[in-house]
Amino acid sequence: MFLTLLFSSPPLALAWILAILFSLTIHEFSHALVGKLKGDHTAEREGRLTLNPMAHLDLFGFIPLLLFGFGWAKPVPFNPYNLKNPKWDSVLIALAGPGSNLIIAAVCSVAFRVLLEGGLSPYSLLTAFLFFLILLNLFLALFNVIPIAPLDGSKLFFALFDAPKYEQLRNFVAFRGPQILMFAVLISLFTNFNIFFFISTPAYAICDTLTGASCAAYQGMLFGSL
Repeated sequence: MFLTLLFSSPPLALAWILAILFSLTIHEFSHALVGKLKGDHTAEREGRLTLNPMAHLDLFGFIPLLLFGFGWAKPVPFNPYNLKNPKWDSVLIALAGPGSNLIIAAVCSVAFRVLLEGGLSPYSLLTAFLFFLILLNLFLALFNVIPIAPLDGSKLFFALFDAPKYEQLRNFVAFRGPQILMFAVLISLFTNFNIFFFISTPAYAICDTLTGASCAAYQGMLFGSL
């Protein structure tokens, strides 16, 4: 999508870049903030408790996210030994990222609806930027709660299945999770099979509910205007 935007409409390409940077920054900042609130200052000491995008940017993760829709930012570190309740505080720190993405999507959808109902053109750069933020943050939230390592959802999985009888299952998720995730990404990139339908389908459905319109149709209209 980015290359299409870059050659067809540089302002929209810039809006897409800004939407990614903003979303990733809030996501990672939220991890750091909740970590500090729970008593661990590891992220703060490493300069991650900041809204400066450069502190969270990983070029090796940002570029594929920009070009292909899959990527990552720098993981926010935390020390579970500094937490009062390491098991569940770790879960809260992990889920703070996806939770912040849902909040961003909700806030931006309100602004999106207000602006359109106020007469702003759906083709304007501002409405397109808000739309990018809504859809991108929904995808980030749903993707990151997948319960396999190294995604945020794995922390909840490990907390729920911490009994000794689940040791083999935990090991499988921890060691095979990254391989499964990479395999799924490669299938998505190099085939027409939408292996992440369980993310895209609810993401568009939630987007429709939040905006009161068809997000797929708006996206098509937006790209059709290029």
